[in-house]
Amino acid sequence: MILEDMYYGNWHPSEQIKSTDPESQKVNQKISEHMEMLKNKLSEVDFEQMEVIFDLLNESTSLHSAAAFIHGYRTGALTMIEVFSEEHESIPKRG
Repeated sequence: MILEDMYYGNWHPSEQIKSTDPESQKVNQKISEHMEMLKNKLSEVDFEQMEVIFDLLNESTSLHSAAAFIHGYRTGALTMIEVFSEEHESIPKRG
């Protein structure tokens, strides 16, 4: 149950997303190839610094994804409020 998982802190939507877009797989493959190439060209210290940058980029992307999720959820909730509010307005009052 989603609500129970949310309550206990076990609901992590970002971990459930698995891209089926073939373009995503191509991009990830290119990243891996370039990382391997740079690992062979850069000094160990320089490569470690690059890995730190990638970790920070991942963290930034995760924060942006969370903000987008919250915005989308709020937009959906506001849409439902509007839908139900208009439904009640269109129902003729008795009496």
